[in-house]
Amino acid sequence: MAIGERYNLNKTQLLDFYRRMRLIREFERECERQYTRGNIRGFLHVYSGEEAIAVGAIAALEPQDYVVTHYRDHGHALSRDVDTNMVMAELFGKATGTSKGKGGSMHIFDASRNFMGGYAIVGGQLPVAAGLALASQYKGEDRLALCFMGDGALNEGEFHESMNLAAVWQLPIIFFCENNLYGMGAPSADTLAVHQQMYKLADAYGMRNHRVDGNDVVAVHELMLQVTKDVRTGEGPAFIEARTYRIQGHSVADPANYRPEEEVAYWRSKDPIPAFRTRLMEEGLASEEEFDEIDAGVDREIVAAAEFAESSPFPEPDALHQGVYEEGTAL
Repeated sequence: MAIGERYNLNKTQLLDFYRRMRLIREFERECERQYTRGNIRGFLHVYSGEEAIAVGAIAALEPQDYVVTHYRDHGHALSRDVDTNMVMAELFGKATGTSKGKGGSMHIFDASRNFMGGYAIVGGQLPVAAGLALASQYKGEDRLALCFMGDGALNEGEFHESMNLAAVWQLPIIFFCENNLYGMGAPSADTLAVHQQMYKLADAYGMRNHRVDGNDVVAVHELMLQVTKDVRTGEGPAFIEARTYRIQGHSVADPANYRPEEEVAYWRSKDPIPAFRTRLMEEGLASEEEFDEIDAGVDREIVAAAEFAESSPFPEPDALHQGVYEEGTAL
């Protein structure tokens, strides 16, 4: 059975998945180039190799739902339709960025899209996401929170505290673990007792849990459609583990010499973008020319974003004190 028939997805949706994954990959490549030029400073953690997770998962959400994530956040922001120019400008530290140049790579934020930020502290986003879910529940709103984390966050106290409270209060939240096999340079096999079945950690909290191939955008999307439906209809929180791999090191400054060459080669062969392209072509759902047209459009968007960021002004010095407190609001 063809991919579209099996998952009830049409050609437009499938090609949009491809476009979004390519956009993230090319955005990250441009970020690496700009980092070497000195236009992006500090730490830079790219999402290359994990695109299928953000694209497949976020496409299953409604506009009113919250997305909260970690410091490898560019892919999630672009999947949530945060403006490409503004994301790039934020990485450049420019006043036209999503946070007016004050957040940088690890703190992309866009409340208009209910994209509630990347967080640089490992696990620090989990209590924030639980709080957003609690607020939604308290207000009787039809919205859930999707909280992304890496496998390194599973050893943090915030993870267990947030999971426990979410289960106790039956919060409308999905905890999504992007298991890329490493927490910085440490293999999860060396740091997590249940590294072979991370999703089973949720059993301790009586929480429904699932595992999915994180390099299969359609499988991620299909699972998320069912999980969001369950959470939205009051069945309580859920936990998902998606197994994937980061093509680059922990950050662009990390040569990742700790990873075996055969392991890297294996996962490169599982790259979600060319695999998805080949799959759609083999099933006759799209032609080489159609993909080339999408690729060209993505390239133009990335070039425009880099030019926008480079030509944008830096924040003025007095902007340092703006946006810290909201004045005139009754408590």
